[in-house]
Amino acid sequence: QVQVVESGGGLVQPGESLRLSCTGSGFNFGGANMAWYRQAPGKQRELVASIEYTGTINYADSVKGRFTISRDNAKATIYLQMLSLELEDTAVYYCKIPTLEVWGQGTQVTVSS
Repeated sequence: QVQVVESGGGLVQPGESLRLSCTGSGFNFGGANMAWYRQAPGKQRELVASIEYTGTINYADSVKGRFTISRDNAKATIYLQMLSLELEDTAVYYCKIPTLEVWGQGTQVTVSS
């Protein structure tokens, strides 16, 4: 069974950091493009960052310079290091295997003072 499981969300104050993890199973992780999305209350789900199996990385403009996506193929895991979190980063963060249209269950990130 193909699946991805996110972890690492939580409640933080503005300016603080969090690292999200997404671990995959049931597919060739090393050959898969992966992505992080987020959905804030009342808004559409949006792409945050993606990392291809080649290592090519893309970021949404809103997170450039603050978020870093990375992958560890040996652990079948991608990460999203989030620095200088802002109130507007509050959302449920989802991991996705784009080519397989497989989503994780999401992890809540709340930035609040």
